[in-house]
Amino acid sequence: MVPRVRTYIKGLDEILYGGIPERSIVLLSGGPGTGKSIAAKQFIYNGLIRGESGVFVTLEEHPVSVIRSFKHFNWDITKFEKDGKFAIVDAFTGGYGSTAQREKYVVKQLDDVKELSDVLRQAIKDTNATRVAIDSVSTLYLTKPAMARSIVMTLKRVISGLGCTSIFVSQVSVAERGFGGPGVEHAVDGIIRLDLDEIEGKLYRSIIVWKMRDTKISMVRHPMEITDEGIVIQWDKYLKIAPNSVSIQPLDKQEVEEMRKAVEETEKEVEVTVKEEEEE
Repeated sequence: MVPRVRTYIKGLDEILYGGIPERSIVLLSGGPGTGKSIAAKQFIYNGLIRGESGVFVTLEEHPVSVIRSFKHFNWDITKFEKDGKFAIVDAFTGGYGSTAQREKYVVKQLDDVKELSDVLRQAIKDTNATRVAIDSVSTLYLTKPAMARSIVMTLKRVISGLGCTSIFVSQVSVAERGFGGPGVEHAVDGIIRLDLDEIEGKLYRSIIVWKMRDTKISMVRHPMEITDEGIVIQWDKYLKIAPNSVSIQPLDKQEVEEMRKAVEETEKEVEVTVKEEEEE
């Protein structure tokens, strides 16, 4: 089996047939309001409560806002931060403001990818992180799209090289059907697209796995909701969209069973790994 990292986001591991392959860089792409940032934070928090350290890189939100958005879902990250198991890399303030003066991981030159990589590397080493989220990576190349692939590859070498599995949030416009940044889709290991479509005056949330190296994936668009507990995916159903209608249909029972079995097998592997680490 390919070693996998479970996201523990309800329904996501099922449509990935067990989870994200270890050390993968996954581009989480979508327009505004689709739940990208929530999913990235959920991925980090779900690891923290299971003993996996994490680092969250913020490029578009003040660190105070990041902490507040975690708390909105009752995800208390402050205790993990105090214990040295979680860190926020501030690539937003540039070191300005009273909050930044108290922070340990601050990127002073916001357009300097090398500085960001160095600060991120230190944060990963200090926390012994296995999970990283960057929100949003597209901020780094909005004004220089030709550098998109190079920037992503630079970060990928640092993160994967240190044994981490990562989610890169990528912004696209409402009407855009791409993934954000030329060449980026070839640099990352996986692409997950979140969408919010208006059909007959009603909004529908959905998720589709566009690609994921080293694993089988679901090949349909799944309904998705944002709840008080974060992202919830109806992994055993798919969204059927016609020009003037939409319906939620059940998946084939055999496919549902294959997904369920794949998650169970991954969970057994995770349990074995944890037991071996405890014995060491």
